[in-house]
Amino acid sequence: MTENALLAPYIPAEGGITMFTTSWCGYCRNLKRMLDADGITYTEVNIEEVAGTAEIVEAFNDGNQTVPTVVFPDGTAATNPRIEMVRERLN
Repeated sequence: MTENALLAPYIPAEGGITMFTTSWCGYCRNLKRMLDADGITYTEVNIEEVAGTAEIVEAFNDGNQTVPTVVFPDGTAATNPRIEMVRERLN
């Protein structure tokens, strides 16, 4: 299965993002808080709980399981993005 096939179910609808996280990640909690405050729609996927998603994160991060990794509607991703970048990419 190709990387694109692995990612396909996690590409969000326009105006939202998919955020790969872990339960212990402080950066993830902070970004979720800011997304909630801005009313940005997101789907959270915990890579420790959803099989195959750690590999998706690794593909975007040179083999590292770095979170939060955010996927945008165009299929591109950003690792630990600032809220300003998320806003800009969605507008």
